[in-house]
Amino acid sequence: MSSGPSLSPVPRLGVGMKLRFDAVRNASVILGPERLFQLDDHALEVLKLVDGSRTVADIAMILAAKFDAPAELIEADVLPMLQDLAARGAVRL
Repeated sequence: MSSGPSLSPVPRLGVGMKLRFDAVRNASVILGPERLFQLDDHALEVLKLVDGSRTVADIAMILAAKFDAPAELIEADVLPMLQDLAARGAVRL
């Protein structure tokens, strides 16, 4: 994890949003008031690590270790995905 102050955003789920498995869709989703975001496997891996305390850089480092990939490349993919979800109210950065 980060050893000092970071400029990396700390994502958290948006107000009223919950990460759930939807048995009807047989898929993981972010569920909120009158909203539903169906997640692919990559988004689910990221969102399972969104806890309101880990930075985007922390999440990228964890995923880099798990998938044996460069953290910089993972962060370059993760940040735009989280920014898109933030623009739609599913997460906060």
